[in-house]
Formats: sequence, C-alpha cells, structure tokens
Amino acid sequence: MSEEPITDNDASTPAPAPAPIPVRVTCLEMTAPPRAFFPVPVNLATALIRTRDIPLPYYRYLYRQVGHRWRWTERLRLSDEALAERVHDDKTNITVLYAEGAPAGYFELNCRDPDVVEIEYFGLMQHALGMGLGKWFLLQALHAAWSTMPQKVIVQTSTLDHPRALALYQRMGFAPYRTQEEEVTPLSEAEWLEIVRRDAGDES
Repeated sequence: MSEEPITDNDASTPAPAPAPIPVRVTCLEMTAPPRAFFPVPVNLATALIRTRDIPLPYYRYLYRQVGHRWRWTERLRLSDEALAERVHDDKTNITVLYAEGAPAGYFELNCRDPDVVEIEYFGLMQHALGMGLGKWFLLQALHAAWSTMPQKVIVQTSTLDHPRALALYQRMGFAPYRTQEEEVTPLSEAEWLEIVRRDAGDES
C-alpha cells in the first residue's frame, strides 16, 4: 500500500497569520470631575490596591484576563524591557481590584502629562461580571485620575469593546471629540506560544 500524500492540513504546516480586524475608535474627554455616586455592592468583600513594580507575568495575566474578549494585543507584543519601561514608570498608575480575595479587574492610568490623564486600560475579568461592580469600579478609576488635578481626563473605546462601553463613559461625563478607523491584528499561535514560554521562564 502506498503512503498517503502530505496535504495542506499536515500538522507541520504553519497556521495562517490572523487577518486584521477593522475597528472604529472613539476618543472621549472629561473636563470636570464626575458627580455620579455608586456605592460598592453590599455583601461583597472588595479591595483596591495600587501596584508597585508589578511583576511582568502578573501584568500580562491581568491584561489577558480582562482584555481577551476585546482583542487587546498591544501590551502582549512588547518585549519584557519595553513593557517594564511602560508599567514600572512612576507616572503609570496600575490599580488592581480584588473581589472575595481574588483579582477581579484593573485600571491603568497614564499620568505623564500633568494636564491630561489617560485611562489606558480598564475592565473586569469574566468571573466578576454580574456582581454589580462595573459602574462603581469605573468611578474609582475616575477619582484616581482626577486626584492629580489635571485639566482633563481622556479615554478611548472601540467597536471591539463592550457594546455599552461608549454609553457608560458618556453617562459618567465623557464627551466624544474624535473618531478614527484603525485595524487590530489578533495574536498568532506562534505569538501566544512565545508569551506562555516567556511567562513560564522558559528561555529555550
């Protein structure tokens, strides 16, 4: 019996590179502190802890757990050196939300410009959805952003984010000032494998 021919589905064939996804990005700004008030959900043990020199594998864990549904990729593609330069900067505020003793989300503020604070990343992990934390947690991020008394706070959202994200930001006092078309390229299998190896300390 002759051997079966090798086909395109052979295991050694590299997976095709993911196609870019077109997205519409909305840029928003807030020029006065929020007036809203949302109490922390009752019967839920919560804590907000700002990190100092966060371990890079833990940062990438938070980034993946919060952002995998929304196709966050930018920080995962950075080298350890480039990522450390961003997240270990004294002007970067990374605050982790814990609920019932476990990480539940985080926000990251860019405070390099004393007049403009940017909410670079914000979100909850999948298991923390439905706990009533979303509006309250966003309000805590805004309080942290306004604590340095900037002229304004800015944030971006896109069509890949939660469908109610834009409305929530506007409810909190943000106003859109620009929209732009961009592309997001999902991580390839090779990139995911490299991230896993790096965070496991595998230098091979």
